[in-house]
Amino acid sequence: MLDKEDRIPLHDEEFRLLRELIKDYCGIYFDDDSIYLLESRLSRRLKIHHLDNFRDYYRLLLYDRYKEEEFSELMDILTINETYFFREEIQLKALNEEILKDLYTAKKDTKKIRIWSAGCSSGEEPYTIAMLVLEQGAYFDGWDIEILGSDINQRVLQSARKGLYRKNSFRNTNEYFAKKYFKENDGIYKISDNIKKLVNFSYLNLLDPFKVKFVETMDVILCRNVLIYFHMDARKKVIENFYNRLSDGGYLLLGHAESLMNVSTSFTLKHLKNDMVYQKPKKVSVSLSDESLFRMVWGR
Repeated sequence: MLDKEDRIPLHDEEFRLLRELIKDYCGIYFDDDSIYLLESRLSRRLKIHHLDNFRDYYRLLLYDRYKEEEFSELMDILTINETYFFREEIQLKALNEEILKDLYTAKKDTKKIRIWSAGCSSGEEPYTIAMLVLEQGAYFDGWDIEILGSDINQRVLQSARKGLYRKNSFRNTNEYFAKKYFKENDGIYKISDNIKKLVNFSYLNLLDPFKVKFVETMDVILCRNVLIYFHMDARKKVIENFYNRLSDGGYLLLGHAESLMNVSTSFTLKHLKNDMVYQKPKKVSVSLSDESLFRMVWGR
């Protein structure tokens, strides 16, 4: 961020234009108190483009031939979210002790499980899931398991792919996991290869239905502490995209401060022993005999 004297002033009308543009692009919504945050974070982009006002920057985002590249830079600046391994322990306990075991029963014929960490930031969440899966031991030997980590921030994705972390990412990590799955050198912790090979990372705008459509059908989607930054209309679109990508009976895990109230009625709230999660209802298969069909059609 720039010092106050180096910033380019962001006027109210320019702020409203930029806010709407960002909301429509990725769903993130900045309230009126965020004007100075945007001014501070984006002034450097204006200087790089030799612009002296935000209205010209707004036009660049709308019309420039390289506008997609600029949006990518914008997302890198606006979406740096701090996270750490084993965040929201109770919910992970539900995933580990109940959901994975339920999937083991439901999927033992295909032996294939897909889990999506949406808004994965620098990778701590999908790697945590991979550790939990490996800790299941013989349960999933020989299974086809893939964990997808996606984010709209290219910079954090590059960091996630490297799998290098500092002590700050372990604030809630049992020493057992740190020793078993990381190799420490000069304060840098490198994640083990057997964890990395379970996780793939991908750049993805959750609001883009066309690109989300290419995500494989998932058994579990975790999108925790992401939607709280989204406008209500964007939340509804993202949840609809999740619904379409989940298998029947699949699970949706949101942050504890988030809910689907006023967002969607498509999911059911499932009370597990350790936590409450959302679940896509299973389809009810009805099998009618020829005689029953005859009676329904002809009423006799």
